Amino acid sequence: MRVHLHTAVAAAAALVLTACGSGDTGGGGSAASGELSGEGTGDSCTIEAEVPVGAVLSLTGAAASYGESQQRGLELAAAQLAEKGGVTYDLRIEDDQTDPRQGITLFDQFVTDGVSLIIGPTLSNAAVQADPIAQEAGVPVLGISNTAAGVTEIGDYIFRNSLTEQAVIPQTIAKATEEFGLQDVVVMYSNDDAFTESGYEAFSAALEAEGVTVSETITFSKADTDFRALLTQAQQSDPDAIVVSALIEAAIPLVTQARELGIEVPIIGGNGFNNPRLMADAGQAAEGVVVGAAWNSASDNPENTAFLADYEAEYGAQPDQFAAQAYTGLMLVDQAVRANCAADRESIKAALGELQDVPTVLGQFSIDENRDAEHPAVVQVVRDGSFAVLE
Repeated sequence: MRVHLHTAVAAAAALVLTACGSGDTGGGGSAASGELSGEGTGDSCTIEAEVPVGAVLSLTGAAASYGESQQRGLELAAAQLAEKGGVTYDLRIEDDQTDPRQGITLFDQFVTDGVSLIIGPTLSNAAVQADPIAQEAGVPVLGISNTAAGVTEIGDYIFRNSLTEQAVIPQTIAKATEEFGLQDVVVMYSNDDAFTESGYEAFSAALEAEGVTVSETITFSKADTDFRALLTQAQQSDPDAIVVSALIEAAIPLVTQARELGIEVPIIGGNGFNNPRLMADAGQAAEGVVVGAAWNSASDNPENTAFLADYEAEYGAQPDQFAAQAYTGLMLVDQAVRANCAADRESIKAALGELQDVPTVLGQFSIDENRDAEHPAVVQVVRDGSFAVLE
């Protein structure tokens, strides 16, 4: 196994070399499709050539906390697969700097380099812009945190193992309505990001389905950090809860300032709240925040129990949902490769579409007819500084 993490400068240099016709791709190059097939199937599959896999993550910028967790999850999976043997992965991790333009550049680079599959990017708004490049080139993409509506509609090479907001949020609102007797809420969301806009749309539909009135909808920018005026406006509606679709950088000050202003009603967050930084940085203010999730550390399935122990042994910390989804992502890629003992683009595409009832860290996992994830969701609440199942 080789894991490459390049800076933006290195990425740019690679593009220049490619443009000049250099045969050096900076990570071993791509093997011919014949070299990416082997003998056997499943655990007995053996492929001589390394399988080149690109990963586009947000390691700097506003989504860095998500990308850093994803990097750890991917690298842990790659290390374990190297120990397993039979199939080895040349995993090349690049930083899109939470900038869709850089994501486009990196997708172009990976397509040119001949990778068998691209993992990522971290955010849905980057996926919407970069995934069409892979689709046009016939390169499979596995989104590991893209939850916005319509991502897999980009084309038949686009898959994801992350549950959509449309899959998780209705369960979250139904459970919160039951638990807190919701009748009237204020909705807040950042209206300059595809992921948070999709979350808002899912919240609106779910609230309507549960018969909950939205007394006011308040928008803000994902770069905002002072929400006092907007929260005071929300407070005047005397809602039963405040429903928020935001990235973690906005979620932390919003939750903190809400409690400082004396707002004691439940705060219900979207997938962007699924980050240990919420508890670490907001502290006591995070207590009682409700979040729908694709994964909960309390799950006792064997795969998750082993993952928790291995992650803590490797990194000295507990994983979050983004690490769990990244880890699962590469394990699913390996499952697809071993299905036909072939790692060319078309074989991986075909095998990903046939994944059914695979035991994973996330639970029993399947890919549906729309190339979206199917597995159990969970509704969480922050209790004593940690996410717990809302029961």
